[in-house]
Amino acid sequence: MSRALDRLIVFAKAPRPGQVKTRLARHLGAQRAAAVHRELLRHSLASLRHGPWQTQLWCAPGCGHPFFLQCRRRHDVTLHRQHGADLGLRMHHALASALRAGGAAVLVGSDCPYLGCGHVAQALVALHQGEDCVLTPAEDGGYVLIGLRRPTPTLFKGIPWGSAMVLHDTRARLRRARLRWRELPPLADIDELPDLETLLRRGGGERPLRELCRRLQTCLGLGQAPGGHCRISARGRRGHAP
Repeated sequence: MSRALDRLIVFAKAPRPGQVKTRLARHLGAQRAAAVHRELLRHSLASLRHGPWQTQLWCAPGCGHPFFLQCRRRHDVTLHRQHGADLGLRMHHALASALRAGGAAVLVGSDCPYLGCGHVAQALVALHQGEDCVLTPAEDGGYVLIGLRRPTPTLFKGIPWGSAMVLHDTRARLRRARLRWRELPPLADIDELPDLETLLRRGGGERPLRELCRRLQTCLGLGQAPGGHCRISARGRRGHAP
């Protein structure tokens, strides 16, 4: 199986205020939450596209948003429209489409800034070694990465997306289908305000994360705070945990 045919699928919604990062928006406001979404997606594309795979950006509700067009120019990705009535059907459609070319396919979102090329490479190696599926669990009960060698619709139908049961139910489907799978170490994603505060408190680490944190501090109006015990107020100002 040719590694040149491998595909990395990045799922993303258009950064429309009020339609993305709604749990963060309760604390930050819709505009700031949309700005966080944009920065996380920029970071994901910049961090993940440098590998022996083709990177595809699957967009919702369509590919015409100016931000997606900017991503295509800046990050050399191909744009594709998501299709399906729910998240599971959209994921299955994207993976099945990518797998028609041969090779293996890995799908990620843009909510996990800790995900890097090494994680994608590990997943693809496992798939080429014969695993049917690879998962990177999220710390909240979902997963931040799924990789497949062939379309497997049973993994995406009837899953309670957005709940803490996503990973549990996916494992159950894998067992029932008698499929082989491998799990990589779990990673945190950025869904709630404490997740974002933890990221900013750590201050990054590797250069791409440090740059992401600086951009997030700017769009949240926090200035250039050097990590520490950062707490974000409802109006986006920095506070300090006791």
